[in-house]
Amino acid sequence: MKPSKFLTLALLLAFSCGSSPVSIVPEGQNSGKGPDSSGDSGVPSEEETWSSKHSLIADGNDEATYDLILSGGYNHETPDESGAHASAPFRHIRQSYDEELGKYVFDFILHIENDDDRGKPNITDRQRNEIKTDGKSPDEMVAQKGETLRLTWKFRLPDGMKTTAKFSHIHQLKGIDNSEGNADVANPLVTFTVRTLSNGKQQFQIIHVGPTSASTGNVYLYRTDLADFLGEWVEVTETVNFDEEGSYNVKITRAGDGKTLVEFSEDGLNLWREGTAGIRPKWGLYRNFGADGCNKDQLRDETLKFADFGIEKLV
Repeated sequence: MKPSKFLTLALLLAFSCGSSPVSIVPEGQNSGKGPDSSGDSGVPSEEETWSSKHSLIADGNDEATYDLILSGGYNHETPDESGAHASAPFRHIRQSYDEELGKYVFDFILHIENDDDRGKPNITDRQRNEIKTDGKSPDEMVAQKGETLRLTWKFRLPDGMKTTAKFSHIHQLKGIDNSEGNADVANPLVTFTVRTLSNGKQQFQIIHVGPTSASTGNVYLYRTDLADFLGEWVEVTETVNFDEEGSYNVKITRAGDGKTLVEFSEDGLNLWREGTAGIRPKWGLYRNFGADGCNKDQLRDETLKFADFGIEKLV
């Protein structure tokens, strides 16, 4: 589905600092069939089975957090040696005990005035602190064409989290480049992002982008008020069939009271990328603060909490 001319113009304007926040269709209005759409949810039938779950669960050994991540088949991209951290490296993924869940969890930290994007000097408008799977992960943690993954995790956005009209991504499904370096992996297939609208409200968004050749731009699968998420643990189950006519199913519930915040299912989405070595998940905080940091005054240091990552493949 291609975006309207109005939406395309609004998105282009948002790329320059000083412009008004992007104006998005009001929450509850979605671009596809909507949260009540029927069809194949990607959930296996009784005859189908899932592989064993590849879990990443905080164990309380904070100093060995990166070892735990790597040993589970995951990887990390952190700004541990960016800026002032160069002389005194700072570990940006840590563990803490969470009283609400009654267990250890992962803390993903970003400093607005210092942290960068993978230490690349030519990238001056964004920063990231993420974990992911990649080409070194077990086969069960990366999807090939026609395969289905079920992803589960918990996350907690902090009270008062700051956002702008630009992106603050907390989850992506993205392609892995091939050995020739020519796969269509520049854009993620599915993204969870949090953003400020032109009316000043904050919104949680699920975005789909098709292959580069399709020129779809951002297609908003689901949008809802961010206030229901802030300061609350939520649980996510995401089931995705990765194919040119793939299916996407997600449910997000609030841990405290069981309220369903997001429930969405849609078939017929292009959830594959030409030439990719596989599709993998990413989690954390990846945010844009404007060219040369011109929107930094709208943001702050943030600590996002994550827990109980799990990846299963339909076999």
